[in-house]
Amino acid sequence: MIGIISDVHGNYSALRTVLAKLDGLGVSRIICLGDTAGYYSQVNECCEALRERNIFSVMGNHDWYLARDERCPRSNSANTCLDYQQGVITAQNLAWLGSLPERSTEDGLSIVHGGWSDPLDEYVRPSQAYFAPLPGRYFASGHTHVQHLWLGEDKVYCNPGSVGQPRDGDPRAAFATWDGEAFNLHRVEYDIGETQLAMKRAGFTPYFYENLDIGSQIGGRISAV
Repeated sequence: MIGIISDVHGNYSALRTVLAKLDGLGVSRIICLGDTAGYYSQVNECCEALRERNIFSVMGNHDWYLARDERCPRSNSANTCLDYQQGVITAQNLAWLGSLPERSTEDGLSIVHGGWSDPLDEYVRPSQAYFAPLPGRYFASGHTHVQHLWLGEDKVYCNPGSVGQPRDGDPRAAFATWDGEAFNLHRVEYDIGETQLAMKRAGFTPYFYENLDIGSQIGGRISAV
């Protein structure tokens, strides 16, 4: 069984809790669908947790922004957080983010962060028409921060949701498991206050972290699939 995580976004309390839960479930390996970087203040701790465990990851759009010193074209809030992370991330962790591939196939599972037309920044809305031309049967991506499982005629798609910033109105950290045929979606409570305190100590106002209490984007918008 493989653990699938995505969109950690510098939320170390959430990541630590999810990794412990996956260990308890007895997974044989863990893969990450990108965006270890972005939003919350403990980007080094999150990168190092994945690196120390040799967790394979593809590159997310926030990973790309940070590694390339680029800006997010649609969010001033995201850019404020990226500016902070640019100032604290270690050279080793920055190099690791910059080395990540944009797509991969792992044990028969096709993975990207965004979608198969744009691996970094596409928001996938699964349909038979979308997946029919793509080789393979099993697919997984993140980026939307919303858990979703879609079963097509001969294709199966999973979005494990976000570890670090769920946006579906459920503040619990989200992840998935896959046994080679079936996906299972999981949620787990974590110490949100720990992440909020780390943000406060880093100089952020509550606007940047109060959303964690309700499972939304920064600013309070809740998303659907």
